[in-house]
Amino acid sequence: MNVERFDPNTALSREELASVSARSDVKGLLCIAHAWAVIAASMAMYAVWPNPLTFLIAVILIGSRQLGLAILMHDAAHGVLLRSKNWNDPVSQWLCAWPVFTDTIPYRHYHLVHHRKTQQKDDPDLHLSAKFPITKESFRRKMIRDFTGRTGLKLRRYQLLNAIGPAGMPFADRARNFWTRLGMPFVVNIILLAILTALGKPHYYFMFWLLPLLTWQQVITRIRNIAEHAMVPDNDDVMRNARTTYASWWERALWAPYWVNYHVDHHMLIYVPCYNLPKLHRLLLAKGYGPKMEIRKNYADVLRLATSKPAAA
Repeated sequence: MNVERFDPNTALSREELASVSARSDVKGLLCIAHAWAVIAASMAMYAVWPNPLTFLIAVILIGSRQLGLAILMHDAAHGVLLRSKNWNDPVSQWLCAWPVFTDTIPYRHYHLVHHRKTQQKDDPDLHLSAKFPITKESFRRKMIRDFTGRTGLKLRRYQLLNAIGPAGMPFADRARNFWTRLGMPFVVNIILLAILTALGKPHYYFMFWLLPLLTWQQVITRIRNIAEHAMVPDNDDVMRNARTTYASWWERALWAPYWVNYHVDHHMLIYVPCYNLPKLHRLLLAKGYGPKMEIRKNYADVLRLATSKPAAA
């Protein structure tokens, strides 16, 4: 079945709808600039004070902004990152998607199915939430795989093999398939490597781009996936088959960038840009929708729920 849509016209006035759905080139570009500024500043911090602590901080902050770029690409996939339709996709591709080895256009086709079929048997993202709850030991093993890069390497290997194509495919077809699936991400990453090389720091590409992408970004992507749909109370209710999780300023800095934590609000009105989700959330609470929505007070609360399966005796 398809999940019934939330009708915003019965909940919000025309002026309120216009306010929360307003798109802004300036705000969208500032979000992208912020992500890249944090990435650059993190590398600069280590260059000025090279030690294990600044290295760890840089990896964590960069990984969080890599997830942030994916979040901003997600907004572009909904057509709401920028006001200008002509710039929304190109900016997303060059500055958000391709740097982290993804693609706005295929993601859009896939992701909109998730919104139409949220938590239903034909939801393409159901595998991310259906396994929960799990045991604390199972979660610990997953975190170790993520922290050590095993998950990231496995995913990138699958992505590369998928782009190369099956054995026996003619070379020309393989080359075409690779270019279609991974050509531009490789081009953009070569540009990143070239920029760092020109700055005299080619090794920073591996230390502060690939390493965060394969480690911390995988950790927080898993936490994000758990928080958004795992153990939701009602798969058939648009206000309860996704979750909003409140996040402090440091949680937003480390694993919940660009208002990604307002996820049930996003599912209720999918055309609201990420930078307007806090405003939408306040409006929904003011109009009495809070008790009807799946909202958790913090990420620790969500993880306790998701790891509540008893260990085997």
